[in-house]
Amino acid sequence: MLLNPAATGFATAFALILAIGAQNAFVLRQGLAKAHVFWLCLLCATSDAVLITAGVLGFGYIVDLYPNLPTYMAWGGAAFLAVYGLMRFWAAWDGQYAMQLSGQSAGLWATLATGAAFTWLNPHVYLDTLALIGAISTEFPAGAPRTSFGIGAVTSSFVFFFGLGYGARLLAPIMQSARAWRILDVIIGLVMWALAAKLLS
Repeated sequence: MLLNPAATGFATAFALILAIGAQNAFVLRQGLAKAHVFWLCLLCATSDAVLITAGVLGFGYIVDLYPNLPTYMAWGGAAFLAVYGLMRFWAAWDGQYAMQLSGQSAGLWATLATGAAFTWLNPHVYLDTLALIGAISTEFPAGAPRTSFGIGAVTSSFVFFFGLGYGARLLAPIMQSARAWRILDVIIGLVMWALAAKLLS
């Protein structure tokens, strides 16, 4: 009886997360580098779980109480994405990929801090989790059905991020040259700037 709400929650969350965004691009890049993948995926999935739970519990009404909040979040998120995109363009231009090719990476805490910024400074994360998933959850009666929906949505987030982080290793054979990393950074830079522009539009 509770399978349908859980399946709906899983499919809803998966569809919302699937679109290539700043957070996903960062997880993909770390997965290709095989660096701090477990902890980064755990951070992203757990953050989503907190937000999804808040959305299902009805926390989305805060946006109604503070209507200017999405605008401020959009400005902050756009600034962060623009700077990170510039960093990726600079890395592509500089072409110093010895660290990536040797399997090294930035430290764990620096990686997690960047991952947290991509998660918590992205207004779309709040729209998807607090607003959309929260709204869809109201289609199910309070209690076990709605809880089942939330569990399905949270499970989807864990499956997606760990699948993306570890699945990226399948692309590792083609990432054995500085040219491949340069192309990846240019693509990620373009994605970041496109997302920043979208937030400001």
